[in-house]
Amino acid sequence: MRGVSQASYEAVQEGFEPVLTAAGPQAAELGDQLFVVVDALDRSGGLRRALSDPSRDGDDKAGLVQELLDGKADPSVVELVAAAARRRWSVPEDLVEALERVAAETVLSAAQSAGALERVEEELFRFGRVLARERRVRDALTDRMATPDARAQVVERLVGTQVHPVTLQLLVRAARTPRGRTMMTTLTQLGRLAAHRRERLLATVTAAVMPSPAQLERLGAVLSAAYGRPVQVNVAVDPEVVGGLRVAVGDEIVDATVLSRLDEVRRRLAG
Repeated sequence: MRGVSQASYEAVQEGFEPVLTAAGPQAAELGDQLFVVVDALDRSGGLRRALSDPSRDGDDKAGLVQELLDGKADPSVVELVAAAARRRWSVPEDLVEALERVAAETVLSAAQSAGALERVEEELFRFGRVLARERRVRDALTDRMATPDARAQVVERLVGTQVHPVTLQLLVRAARTPRGRTMMTTLTQLGRLAAHRRERLLATVTAAVMPSPAQLERLGAVLSAAYGRPVQVNVAVDPEVVGGLRVAVGDEIVDATVLSRLDEVRRRLAG
């Protein structure tokens, strides 16, 4: 999303934050209800267009939301979707994407209220590493012939009760309803949302060998200084990585052959 859609998403999310604070761990249920709304909009192009039509009065669109959801979802969820319908969106799909992001943020806020957001972020990243290593798991989770329940069961068999309930909730959702994305793409997006909730940028470091704890601490400090805000460093090991080290911060690939900043990182790591 860009432009007017991004501004609308940010306004809707900001307006929902007080609700999330009050909900605490119960926000996970609100997130599930929002995901149900996302699924309904995915199934109905007519409804997507009706709720995002810029020529239609905002209150009229909000009234349609009330009519459809009243008594079927928590009042705070109904009000959120109504608020989103009042906003302007570049294309109808942006409305759905915004609601999906808010749903994920809502579930993550449940972990945050319990002091478990960092754990959830780490578990999502580790599951992504499992997918990167295990082709059979990737294939099972992208099998177009498999039912949503079958894909969800793959996740449940892999992680069971070993992860936080919020992690399981998000992984099962991603397996059941990929919405045209790969599991890896969804995990990356969730990692960024979690890092943002902790007011940190997310850096994914791919190294030929596992850096030492001291090296990781220095790398985090250098990247934090470079970007002007705290940076969460996640590490993946790949012996074939060119140059021994690759860093991705958000959408930016920090490559030693292109950016002198990484050369400085390497000098400090060696120091």
